[in-house]
Amino acid sequence: MSSSADGHYAQEPAWKPSRPRFPPLRLGLSLLVGAVAVWIAAALLSGVHVRSFVGAIEAAVFIGLLNAILPPVVAAVRLPFTLISGFLLVLALDAAILLIISALDPADFKVDSFGDALLAALVISAASLVLQVVIGVNDDDVYSLRVIARVARRQGRRIQTDAPGILFLEIDGLAAPVLRRAMRDGNAPVMARWLDDGTHSLIEWETDLSSQTGASQAGILLGSNDDIPAFRWVEKETGKMMTCSAPADCAEIERRHASRRGLLVDGGASRGNLLSGEADEVILTVSRMDAEKRANPGYRAFLANGFNVTRELVLFAWEVALEYSAAARQRRRDVVPRGNRGGRYPYLRAVLCVVVRDLIVYGVLTDMMRGRPAVYATFSSYDEVAHHSGLERTDTLEALRKLDQQFGRIDRARRFAPRPYKIVVLSDHGQTQGMTFKQRNGYGLDDLVERSLDWGKVSGIGAGDEHEAAVGQAMNEATGRAPEKQGEAQLEDQHAIVLGSGNLGLVYLMEEKRRLTMEEIDERHPRLLEALGEHPHIGFLLVHSAQHGPLAINGRGTHYLEPGRVEGEDPLAAFSPNAAGHLRRTDGFEHVADIMVGSFYDPELESGCAFEELISFHGGLGGPQTRPFVLHPVELPAPDEELVGAAAVHELLSGWRSSLQTEGASDSAKVTATNG
Repeated sequence: MSSSADGHYAQEPAWKPSRPRFPPLRLGLSLLVGAVAVWIAAALLSGVHVRSFVGAIEAAVFIGLLNAILPPVVAAVRLPFTLISGFLLVLALDAAILLIISALDPADFKVDSFGDALLAALVISAASLVLQVVIGVNDDDVYSLRVIARVARRQGRRIQTDAPGILFLEIDGLAAPVLRRAMRDGNAPVMARWLDDGTHSLIEWETDLSSQTGASQAGILLGSNDDIPAFRWVEKETGKMMTCSAPADCAEIERRHASRRGLLVDGGASRGNLLSGEADEVILTVSRMDAEKRANPGYRAFLANGFNVTRELVLFAWEVALEYSAAARQRRRDVVPRGNRGGRYPYLRAVLCVVVRDLIVYGVLTDMMRGRPAVYATFSSYDEVAHHSGLERTDTLEALRKLDQQFGRIDRARRFAPRPYKIVVLSDHGQTQGMTFKQRNGYGLDDLVERSLDWGKVSGIGAGDEHEAAVGQAMNEATGRAPEKQGEAQLEDQHAIVLGSGNLGLVYLMEEKRRLTMEEIDERHPRLLEALGEHPHIGFLLVHSAQHGPLAINGRGTHYLEPGRVEGEDPLAAFSPNAAGHLRRTDGFEHVADIMVGSFYDPELESGCAFEELISFHGGLGGPQTRPFVLHPVELPAPDEELVGAAAVHELLSGWRSSLQTEGASDSAKVTATNG
């Protein structure tokens, strides 16, 4: 996919980017908002004094001028800033700006101390945010884009060309039917407008058996997700457990599947993903976390906007308050199903819904201003809130609305980029809702397995919160701290291991360093398959018979997957017509579990149950979790056949990128490259 952007050519590109400009009227309104915010801070804080409203206006002017000068200078200094140190430095700078104004004009505006200045910066930011929402004035887009463009030019190579770039914006966990209802009900107005205007078209695709981000992103970004049976799996020959959110394991997954045909080869950028897609530049990408332990210049554009730091703190606190309020409302109304929303979760939610989201948006905008040919960015806030709140609860849809708003911001920035851009929005999987297996039964899948074994103990390991591990690694990157070494569990010493990946369970019997056949399981533990297959909340078991090959079984019937023959009731009747193919493929994986357990699925209620404590889940078959989407520009052709499996999505997206950039690069005289 390499283009001739590496050279200099006489002919200038026909594409001419616009320059972000402040409309005078909106600039005046923004100044007025700033003055009122300063006045409010003085009214609320005893250590801040404003003589008159004219003094507040003067302070607002100085705040704007100094913020336009000092933070970009600090961000541009090539010091070994990590994100946290840069964040704290800019926060201190915000307070220092108020002290400077106080020293310049103490008669009209005075701050008593550094602490008062710091508090005043936060109050001014909070008041400005509220006033901007009430009045409908927000020139942050224009100001931010001017700062980002300046930082992008300083960071080096900037490609100006007529060949379109392509932005892949992933909404983690959003199903196509949920998106359609959100568009209808006004919860995704930007994407709805694209459909109404006829610029985009919406198609669905179907996930593999493992409907979770690790498997889907391996397929989409690298072109293969072979031998990724779930979010976590055991490699019996080594006694190692692999996890799709652990940096070392993600790096190993990428090593196994990389083939120089990644979606982001030749100049692409990865933002907020588990895997890099073989990108040249990364931010918050788990598989390349080792490369991000040092200071990352990708954060400079974010830090160069002096208003960002106080804004993030205010919005973080607001998001935590929203979570506590929503959780209390669910308890008061006795909403069922209802998940655990305590502990660290409110703060994890705030990090994903505010800080990580905005860092990724700034990363994408910087990539655009540099003219990068392809960017893939994952936004996980909807997925995280849905897991705990429910897939279409009020606060979940609010998280989606805020993402939609950011996509509008990215869309508006396209005309300022040095090349035209196409926007593709997609999801890696959906979610299905229902009370968990444990909520329904009072015991977990691991308990059921243990009491059905003839001997031995079970180690039950839930998947946990996939984003908590990722946020933890992001904090390591932000602080420059090396990740904590995870002690290797001695899995080979366990009798049996039960893993939960949404509504897909994995049962490993550790008696052999290979997969046991159905006949061997029946011989050693004659009650196990019967107990699992007869359970009302288990839909099917995938096992391998020495005599018949792969089978999907339950207490009412058997589906012989090789010939496609069914005896009794079909265990897969409630699932997609492609379910048998998904199970047959997974059965061939080297590290598939001895028994793969799929929960029941009720098509009428679109309900199933997770084997971990998440009321809205993904990981297996059944319902909206297997129905992600691709929202694409109409000029990019839709596939002739249905898209089944993440690798098929890779082929589609790679084909689009190749067609756009090969055609654009064929007229090499239109391509220029500049160094800032």
